Amino acid sequence: MRSYNPDLTPSWKKPKPVPEIPADRDLVVEEVATGFCGAVIRCEAGTVTLEDRFGKHRVFPMEPRGFLLEGRVVTLVRPVAAPARPTRTASGSVAVPGARARVARAGRIYVEGRHDAELVERVWGDDLRIEGVVVEYLEGVDDLPSIVADFAPAPDARLGVLVDHLVPGSKESRIAAQVTSPDVLVVGHPYIDVWEAVKPSSVGIRAWPRVPRGQDWKTGVCRALGWPHDNTGAAWQHILSRVTSYKDLEPELLGRVEELIDFVTAP
Repeated sequence: MRSYNPDLTPSWKKPKPVPEIPADRDLVVEEVATGFCGAVIRCEAGTVTLEDRFGKHRVFPMEPRGFLLEGRVVTLVRPVAAPARPTRTASGSVAVPGARARVARAGRIYVEGRHDAELVERVWGDDLRIEGVVVEYLEGVDDLPSIVADFAPAPDARLGVLVDHLVPGSKESRIAAQVTSPDVLVVGHPYIDVWEAVKPSSVGIRAWPRVPRGQDWKTGVCRALGWPHDNTGAAWQHILSRVTSYKDLEPELLGRVEELIDFVTAP
């Protein structure tokens, strides 16, 4: 049977709680027992090192109620390390912490579909906001000539277009030739779909499957990989979740997107 030992100390005799203060560097405190006063220069393994105004160092345990801060008794605790800020964006550009998005330019970048737009945002989103570049998707390139005509590109409103499977002799290459001009740049990658521009190793597969002509490519890929083939949207979200930086993408896509950003932001 456990014994019961109630605390019979009168409440007026119990020590009052004191603030817990992070031992941040340069915080000036006084150690209660010795009266040593100095600035915090180091905090580790339950101890704090103080430096007084003469440059003398003393190490003290961070005991409860062990220090005075501006005359008040406090308990020093180890400070919480601030999370390191990324120095690079997902595209590999130098990060600009706290940078505000620029007002959108008149120029635009068009991509074929929603998946293309989501991938570009995933990797280049920070850069595009700083540059004020808006990315929109077309849902295919068949109507690109009329879309370009409606956009009315100009030197101060350039249009860049990213096309899937832009290879010689393809339908896409013929359409691109119709709209290319000094103020319109159409570039593309050789892949049937932007899914293929994600490195297989990043997705955890050996290679992207070959799908016979005449079959829906995304459905065929899902079947070959054993993924639910009736929900290609879920498959894409899985693929997109594995992309954390430009290192997860093939060079054939990286170079083309960078080319478009440079084109629409040129003076």
